[in-house]
Amino acid sequence: MTTAADNRAEINFVSVDSAPKRFAGHVPQWRAPASIALFIVVALGQLFLINLTPLKGFFPNHDWVFSPYEGHHVVAIRVFIISFFISFSAFAGGTLKMRFLFGLDLLITFFFVCAILDVINAVFYFMSGHGYGLSLTEIISGILGFAIYSVKLLEWGHMPARIRVEHRPTRERSALLRLFITFGIAVSVCVLASHADLPLVGTMREWALLGGIGPGVFLFLPVFFGQLYFLAVLDVLMMRPPQVKPTVSIIVPAHNESYIIERTINAMDKAAKHYGGDVRILIMNNNSTDDTAEIATRTLNACEAATGRVIDVPTPGKSHALNAGLDAADTELLVRVDADTLLGEDNLSRAIPYFTDPEVGVVGGVPIPPGGGLFDRARLLEVMVKHGFYSVAMGAIKGVVGIPGMFVVYRTEHPRYLGGFVEGMNGEDTDISLRIGELGFKSVVDPRIRYISEVPSAYEHMREQRMRWFRSIYHISSRCRDLIYSDWITIRGKIMLPYMLVNSARRAMLVPLICFGIIEYVAAFNPDSPLIWQAILAVFLGAPSLMAVVATLLNGMPRGLLCIPEYLIFRILRAYFTLESMMSISLSNVRQVQEDAFRKDVVPNKPIRVA
Repeated sequence: MTTAADNRAEINFVSVDSAPKRFAGHVPQWRAPASIALFIVVALGQLFLINLTPLKGFFPNHDWVFSPYEGHHVVAIRVFIISFFISFSAFAGGTLKMRFLFGLDLLITFFFVCAILDVINAVFYFMSGHGYGLSLTEIISGILGFAIYSVKLLEWGHMPARIRVEHRPTRERSALLRLFITFGIAVSVCVLASHADLPLVGTMREWALLGGIGPGVFLFLPVFFGQLYFLAVLDVLMMRPPQVKPTVSIIVPAHNESYIIERTINAMDKAAKHYGGDVRILIMNNNSTDDTAEIATRTLNACEAATGRVIDVPTPGKSHALNAGLDAADTELLVRVDADTLLGEDNLSRAIPYFTDPEVGVVGGVPIPPGGGLFDRARLLEVMVKHGFYSVAMGAIKGVVGIPGMFVVYRTEHPRYLGGFVEGMNGEDTDISLRIGELGFKSVVDPRIRYISEVPSAYEHMREQRMRWFRSIYHISSRCRDLIYSDWITIRGKIMLPYMLVNSARRAMLVPLICFGIIEYVAAFNPDSPLIWQAILAVFLGAPSLMAVVATLLNGMPRGLLCIPEYLIFRILRAYFTLESMMSISLSNVRQVQEDAFRKDVVPNKPIRVA
């Protein structure tokens, strides 16, 4: 089967949005392997050192642990974190001086928090004769290492300036109540499972890699998010919006999309016919050098249900095209569709009626890969887990941070009120959805709304896409850090954004962690708690597989189970791209100047839509 991605194989997919020049630099493909090689050398050096006499007597746990702990651990997580900090900072973006200072800051901060953990343990030990478990300490050390990495990269990286995010208080009580109840139930299930005298429980405990944990990790995520998923689906079903047909505008940013724009427009025309209302398509021809405009004009003229026109936007950049479309739209509702997205016939009919509820501000669905491409099978499971499961579930607690711009519906007044789509950074779709949510409006992800979205077929294209996507969480968190540091409490600002940052760090460290596990297994540095080979596999076979099974079954996609092997391999590749993406962030001291100006209420004199 020939896909749109195949047809685009010879087209240059790189644009000004691939790496915004103010906030991202070029990353040669040798840099990440060099960083991993240095990581292996530094890790081996530390592990040999800590196992030498007399250091072996001071560190009987075979890790940089400075107080007496009970029990054993599986991986020397502190050695791992230190090795990663050194190797990453050596090859991060920026000058040699900035990389040195950044690495020094990482190490000093991590030493400090580990010292606090060890002091607290020592106090407990000398007061009661017992310390808390070493495995728990290693888990906490690992999580804090992820958090320190994210925070410091956000501080040292050249990031978009902080803006004042407008927040309108809403009733968060029900969302928080749902969060606490579902969390409590998930924890209870995990505790009961962990204490159950079953052979399976013992096996699961042995198969964990980060600190010796087992059933808790494997069961917590599906139980917790499974509850939220059913609550969110129940909310969607209870809405039962009436079938209304207001006039809508569809804006399509298009840069060199001649290979697919005809099919994109025809799919929208088919959706407009099923919808039955007035649909106006605006193709925003964004500095194309091919015949995108000519093909689009010809196809629009042949539409049966929709009407439309082509608008030239000479300034390169997707946000420029989106803002030109926002200015040109004259309808109450605005649909954004990427040029490589083929709408499903019922997409408009399902999405538009939600806006009869005045509290709804953003509506989206689930992108489905076209099939037949190199990464399409893995991408199918990825979207089932991320968009078809996690995003749907977070709607139950008002925790949806962003809805992808491949297909999303807004009230036109909201993007206009917020100044339009941000220009000059990655993640403009998440930024606008996040800020509409903070205005007090609901974000709805309906898993029944499915559309086809292009998946890169070549390694280079996939690398470019993922580096852009993974960098965006830092750009968004920097621009909207009002939500993280403000006095008001929202699930998006106080839980979801910090979680996404920490998870990004975890993903960036995944490949080095696997390498570290192999080193400890082969060299047997920890004879008291030997690392078994299953533990190495568990880091990418355990919980990810279970979540993939749950997500595909809940979304009625059992054929996705056949894609699990490709998905697990793709997760490793995705983690590698995350590491490269983080290396594209340039280190500088500009951020501190911007933050000082913000604290003094001297906000840069420029439109809020400019990053």
